[in-house]
Amino acid sequence: MLFLNRSEVESLLNLDQLIECLAPAMASLSAGNVSMPARGVVEIQENRGLLASMPVYVPSSQTLSTKLVTVYPDNERLGIPSHQAVVLVFDSKTGTPLAMMDGASITAIRTAAGSALATRLLARPEAQVLSVLGTGVQARTHARAITRVRQIREVRVWGRSQQKIDALVKDLTLAPGVRVRAVPQLKEALAGAEIICACTHSAEPVVVGEWLEQGAHVNSVGLNAQGCEVDEAAVLKALVVVESRDAALAPAPSGANDLLWPIQKGLMTRDHIHAEIGELVSGARPGRTSAVQITIYKSVGVAVQDAVAARLVLDAARARGVGKDIQL
Repeated sequence: MLFLNRSEVESLLNLDQLIECLAPAMASLSAGNVSMPARGVVEIQENRGLLASMPVYVPSSQTLSTKLVTVYPDNERLGIPSHQAVVLVFDSKTGTPLAMMDGASITAIRTAAGSALATRLLARPEAQVLSVLGTGVQARTHARAITRVRQIREVRVWGRSQQKIDALVKDLTLAPGVRVRAVPQLKEALAGAEIICACTHSAEPVVVGEWLEQGAHVNSVGLNAQGCEVDEAAVLKALVVVESRDAALAPAPSGANDLLWPIQKGLMTRDHIHAEIGELVSGARPGRTSAVQITIYKSVGVAVQDAVAARLVLDAARARGVGKDIQL
């Protein structure tokens, strides 16, 4: 079995290639051509942690894989990543384990690639101002990914720690001509922003509907079992797109409270979810219909995206002779 560590995965996984490969995979998921059971979750109440298992089989690429991921939001205070994971890839014909690779890097890159695909499909073509809410790994990868699909000229960075904001602004290396600046106030970060990437663990909404500009597109990837990242006002007035309706509306802590809570309150129904991203790719559902429409892509993470990324990594590793063979 081939073992690939974090630095190897990061060097092998091409972001642009991943964005392109996610499109047909998401269309296959929405068409019912992918075997992907509901995510299994074990909660560790005393530590606010969880362990999730995410198995999937993608027939089109014959990729059989599973991700095991832990999420411990309090780890950041200890200097430990909040998300830690491994991805296992198996031979779909024999079930033989083929590879084990770092899953944290897979998660970070594939999540941002999914948001980039959604941005390509939903954001206004002329959008140039990107606001990144959050200062962690996902904020970093989202800034890189979104600038691949839109001609971004300004990236605003907002977070709760000025020190972390400044560090991210300093570290972000983007295309020439892209201005990156710190924004201390959330309202300022949202004002005039044409694309917003919410990448937080916040239990309080950071995407405030009252402050969104007409025509804005929002990618929200943060999950918190005790709260939500997008407020009801934003959800109710937006065209909402998800990876999978079943995944987005799964019971907490797997599903998105941003959508579950308004449904439970009777403010909207399940039908308020306009489409899955795969339906936009295939043309089964339309995307944005006007320049003033607000669009939201609410991501909870789906295993098919991990599988696509893992397949790209494994193929590249074999081609380049990267990784360590280990005997089980």
